[in-house]
Amino acid sequence: MKDLTMNDVLISVVMPVYNVEKYVAESIQSVLNQSYENFELIIVDDGGQDKSIDICHGFNDPRIKIISQKNRGLAGARNTGINAASGSYIAFLDSDDLWHKDKLSLHKIHLDSNRRIGVSYSGSRFIDENSAPLKQAQTPKLLNITAQHVFKRNPIGNGSAPIIRRDVLNLIAFRHPKESDRICYFDESFRQSEDIELWVRIALTSPFIFEGIDGLLTRYRIISGGLSANIVAQYQSWDRMHDKVKARFPEFISDHGPEARAYQLRYLSRRAVQLGDGAFALILIKEALQISITPLYKEPIKTLSTIAAAYISRYLPSSIVKSLITGWTGRKSIA
Repeated sequence: MKDLTMNDVLISVVMPVYNVEKYVAESIQSVLNQSYENFELIIVDDGGQDKSIDICHGFNDPRIKIISQKNRGLAGARNTGINAASGSYIAFLDSDDLWHKDKLSLHKIHLDSNRRIGVSYSGSRFIDENSAPLKQAQTPKLLNITAQHVFKRNPIGNGSAPIIRRDVLNLIAFRHPKESDRICYFDESFRQSEDIELWVRIALTSPFIFEGIDGLLTRYRIISGGLSANIVAQYQSWDRMHDKVKARFPEFISDHGPEARAYQLRYLSRRAVQLGDGAFALILIKEALQISITPLYKEPIKTLSTIAAAYISRYLPSSIVKSLITGWTGRKSIA
């Protein structure tokens, strides 16, 4: 490890771990391989039952700290990690995702360059269960991000993409409603949509800005399988987030809620195609366009391809659908 200078900022990496024994070693190694070395890796054992934490204990690096707790879910595990963190910048890495070796270095330069930047993020490359790259990637809008952009399109994309200035999290922190001695940042009542709820809260209540940097610096894992019922649960969770924002910022929701809902339904339609449920995908994309046609004229190619994929998945034989999807993604369907 190189000698550190006074200019090196400590970055705290928070990694929740819950039943990910197949992936966690590779995720940890992607942190240890970072070209920027002044970090601490806070692993939060969220009460899993497999050998994940045994694998974590197998790494011998003084920068790794392991905290165990009863299961609180992803939001609760992240909160525990943030509260244990010492860094000026907080990074999140889900324990099945990976980072490019220069991820921390490039975001550190970005955050150092402008104290108004509160959330720094970048694009993500999709990978499969075996860490092989897929054709698709998240290439978000990087500059001039408003609260509307965050709410409607979530440019951050996934929970392993952002690095956040600690001052931002301190500004939006609140006490747990049932545990007064526990400080929260993510809302632990959410088991899904907890990240977008936080991003929207930051965008609407803090003076800090969101800004991205070039590059696909996160490897975001797509795991095949699942049930259409999970899509319903995800939509219900998003709807709860929508209602929480509406209670505090009704005019904002009045202006931007329908368009945001249409984009969310389009996204879920693509998820339904991934799961092979063409009938459900058609219902979702039709409902999206009934609520708002904005996605159609702002992003016609993506919207029309979603409609086509839904019809193909619904009406063509499964063997043909599988072949088309394999050619599109490189291996399997993705959202």
